Amino acid sequence: MKNLSMFGRRFVTLSFRSQIMLMLALCWSAQIFAQGAMKKDPDVIGRWDLTIEKDGKAIPSWLEVQKSGTHTLIGRFCYAFGSARPISEVKDQMGKYVFSIPPQWEDGKANMDFQFEVSGDQISGTMIYIDGQTYHWTGVRAPELIRSKKPVWGTPVKLFNGKDTKGWHADGEKNQWVAENGILRSPHSGSNLMTDRKFKDFKLHIEFRYPQGSNSGVYLRGRYELQVIDTKSGEPEPINNQFSAIYGFLPPNKMMAKNPGEWQSYDVTLVGRMVTVVANGTPVIINQIIPGITGGAIDSKEGEPGPIFIQGDHGPIDYRNIIITPAK
Repeated sequence: MKNLSMFGRRFVTLSFRSQIMLMLALCWSAQIFAQGAMKKDPDVIGRWDLTIEKDGKAIPSWLEVQKSGTHTLIGRFCYAFGSARPISEVKDQMGKYVFSIPPQWEDGKANMDFQFEVSGDQISGTMIYIDGQTYHWTGVRAPELIRSKKPVWGTPVKLFNGKDTKGWHADGEKNQWVAENGILRSPHSGSNLMTDRKFKDFKLHIEFRYPQGSNSGVYLRGRYELQVIDTKSGEPEPINNQFSAIYGFLPPNKMMAKNPGEWQSYDVTLVGRMVTVVANGTPVIINQIIPGITGGAIDSKEGEPGPIFIQGDHGPIDYRNIIITPAK
């Protein structure tokens, strides 16, 4: 008895029944601990490509849910326009999830309220919009877009021939785009313009010029906006909405914007979700993940090829020397 531990000495003094009950309690505690340690994260965690049915149109949107601490769920949401918005908490209410997004602009008067359910890789729910109407939406888990091999680059292709808009089409609005002296020009706000051809992974060179205070964007695969905006003399913008940012997601590591009226350039490499942006000869985003679609995307089908889409609804803009090198 002298070599027994304190627990052992106490254990042998217990009655047989008490010993059995103690052993059962210890096993039960160990089982509960193991279950807690092995408990998997809820299926809602991850990124989701959404489609909202609103006024007879399919509105692309995006949702991300992640853990904050042990029990709290937070996230981000991107609607059809505007940047990705933070979600302070995604609440679990008896198997259904809810969250709210406050107004994004000063004229907003109501929250956007969401309720939804998850089943495996499918998601569905409702949105009460700022107009007070309820709209239904569905979605799927966003693809990871991880490439197993490095790309083999094909032959460079001129997307703009310098003479006309052949190979491009407007987004349904009246087309104000014209070709003048080797320049693809939008003289005033109007339609957006996109290539007839669609692309998966590519390298893109594009040059642009804007007047003071103007704003445009280059959408990669039609879903991820690379900001073209007068950061130097225009209105102040959040860092991830400035010149050379991936709108709402990835800020540049250095501001390389030139003055309005000067020709500038982007060289972009997009492989899966990984993007590198060289602005006016300087790398400003280096092999970073684009988490999801940005406001203004043509759709939320991230796994599919998409066009190069240039924004023409935010003011005058000129483009030239648009060359893409697709991956084979």
